[in-house]
Amino acid sequence: MLGLEALELARIQFAFTVSFHIIFPAITIGLASYLAVLEGLWLKSGEEVYRDLYHFWSKIFAVNFGMGVVSGLVMAYQFGTNWSRFSSYAGSITGPLLTYEVLTAFFLEAGFLGVMLFGWNRVGRGLHYFATVMVAIGTLISTFWILSSNSWMQTPQGYQVLDGRLVPVDWLAVVFNPSFPYRLAHMAIASFLATACFVGASAAWHLLRGRDTPALRKMLSMAMWMALLVAPVQALVGDAHGLNTLEHQPAKIAAIEGHWDNSEGGPTPLILFGLPDMQREETRFKLEIPLLGSLILKHSLSEPIPALKDFPAQDRPNSTIVFWSFRVMVGLGLAMILLGLWSLWLRWRGGLFESRAFLRLALWMGPSGLIAVLAGWFTTEIGRQPWVVYGLMRTADAASSHSSVQMSLTLVTFVLVYFSLFGVGIGYMMRLVRKGPVTHEGREASDGGAGRPRTPARPLSATLEGFDDESDNPGARN
Repeated sequence: MLGLEALELARIQFAFTVSFHIIFPAITIGLASYLAVLEGLWLKSGEEVYRDLYHFWSKIFAVNFGMGVVSGLVMAYQFGTNWSRFSSYAGSITGPLLTYEVLTAFFLEAGFLGVMLFGWNRVGRGLHYFATVMVAIGTLISTFWILSSNSWMQTPQGYQVLDGRLVPVDWLAVVFNPSFPYRLAHMAIASFLATACFVGASAAWHLLRGRDTPALRKMLSMAMWMALLVAPVQALVGDAHGLNTLEHQPAKIAAIEGHWDNSEGGPTPLILFGLPDMQREETRFKLEIPLLGSLILKHSLSEPIPALKDFPAQDRPNSTIVFWSFRVMVGLGLAMILLGLWSLWLRWRGGLFESRAFLRLALWMGPSGLIAVLAGWFTTEIGRQPWVVYGLMRTADAASSHSSVQMSLTLVTFVLVYFSLFGVGIGYMMRLVRKGPVTHEGREASDGGAGRPRTPARPLSATLEGFDDESDNPGARN
């Protein structure tokens, strides 16, 4: 396919499937915690708006959770089909870590998910809230184990090589490897921000269409508080993560910075924009700020950061890609901070829900969190190359012995199936968003009964009605 070798096709296939998959867990993590907060606020205050929002977002959560599970299963199989040498070499470490994720997080989520989604009118309030909290905790535990496994591949420790394979000798060192705490915090916060942008954009879309209800105002308000408070924290965590990466993966930092040569000595400038050229070994058309690279990464005005030419050519990541993926991530993060600050100013002026310019920006920022997550993963994974286990196993040595024809056929199949299957799922989820919250949805069972209408307790069953008829949404129109 396009003259690519089997290894390149295997990498593209894994990148394609992981890019599709990561957007669903990111929203699942954020929405699960959001639902726990909504139900907790409803139990504490008794305000119906929180219950309405809970039922609205629980439907979207259910669809998103299902797509996340399906897309995740495919990735697990790829370790055995396309990367069997990696599984043989490091499977005694990565295999148990992924098993722990299933035994703790997935079973916890699956055990309480049914109560959370179908038990609103069937169990007591306390038990239902407990189930919602357990599902939220389960998503975070899942993040813990997945990030531990991936972080170990970035900064391996707690192992020894025995008969040509990696075996664990210290599980605490394996799990809590040097990059794990930073990457766990960075990913969890990114999920919360991605969800905040999604929720805020959903509210902005309805408000721009003249649907001004207490539920929509509460959605926008809560999303903007999250952006205001958490986006700056993410910047600080990102800075700490960068310093950790500089210590353990200096070639990745050099590629991110597009910095090639330290022969002139002195501090390193920060290259804002440019075009890293791997063949010419230089960054062309660069716009740089003197001293700032050393100040950010070394906290010094004199000490240089590592340069790409300090490493053999075969050990250098692709700077052309990670240079720009990193800047996309950082740029969107700065935009989230500005969005939160603008919302604070409008809130103080009393115009948060009336400023159409702000609402349009909030709407356009809807996918920004997910794009930033994808850009961050591209930076992390491509920046690790040419290693699959950093410093121990090269990606070229990890792939299975497949032909380019086989990999081409499976890649095309994945593309067709993913765009058709998940395209339908995402479209369905967007239809739920377009419907908007329904006032006083999820009444107690006593409100219904034989021959009397009531909102179904099954979250998906409620979504099959009224997509094209907005009259079932009280207050939908002014």
